[in-house]
This record gives sequence, structure tokens and C-alpha cells, in this order.
Amino acid sequence: MAPALLNVVLVRPQIPQNTGSIARLTAAVQARLHLVGPLGFSLEDRYLKRAGLDYWPLVDLCTYGAWEELTRRFGESRMKFFSARSKNSYLHARFETGDFLVFGSETGGLGAPFLAARAAQTYAVPIFTPAVRSLNLANAVAVVVYEALRQLGRLEP
Repeated sequence: MAPALLNVVLVRPQIPQNTGSIARLTAAVQARLHLVGPLGFSLEDRYLKRAGLDYWPLVDLCTYGAWEELTRRFGESRMKFFSARSKNSYLHARFETGDFLVFGSETGGLGAPFLAARAAQTYAVPIFTPAVRSLNLANAVAVVVYEALRQLGRLEP
């Protein structure tokens, strides 16, 4: 498998519409999408397919049954983790070609113990009011992906 410009990793995603929207985004920017299970839906889910529209043939998709499968294959050295609870802004992350941008499930994120062990590699998209717990997963992924593309000089016409 050829290296990807960017790798978007969703760990235990629960909402098929979010994953479908993210799949469409990865197709649009030619990033690879990695889904780490267990998934909260079937890859044949009609809502997943609808959100991805007819772009599914363009999605560079890899699936894994568990986190350990992904890390056995790629390690963690190129990974950046994203959580609404991090004190580090995604704007402080320095993105490089081939990075893995890792996002947790809509309901539980990546988990506090998991993130505590990776605090220096964990970033958040800022939220300015404590009344809002988190952003929609598809929105957060889009914000981070486009910042990574900007840093990589890929947004020039």
C-alpha cells in the first residue's frame, strides 16, 4: 500500500452519518480513512452510504477490528490524537505528510487513560463555552484536516 498524504483514523465510531461525511471528506482531499472497531454500525448501513453519496468508490478505506491491529501495522510515532478535553490547540500541532489524525467515538472519545498516556500528542479544536461539550465529529475532523493541508501547502490553487 502506497503511503497516504494524510491518514484519518476513527476509533469506534458510532454514528454512520458522521462516518459517511468523513469518508466523503477523505475522498475529496485524497486522504486514507482508517476505521477501528468495533463500529457502532454496519459498513452496509444506508445512512452511512447516503452521507457518503456516490463517492464511496473514491474512498481509500482500511478497517481494523481493534486499535492493536492498527498500531501493529503503523506504530504510533506519526499519530496525533484529538479530544475536546485537551489543553493543546490543534493550531499548535505541526503536521507532516503521512501523519495519522486519530479521533475517538462520538459518545466516549478516545478515553481519559488512553489520552493521558499521549498528552503531548493530543490536541483539541477550541470550544469557547463550557455549555458545549464537544463539536460534531465530522466537523472536528474537517477543521483538523484542512489545517493539516494548509500546513502541507496543499491548499494553493
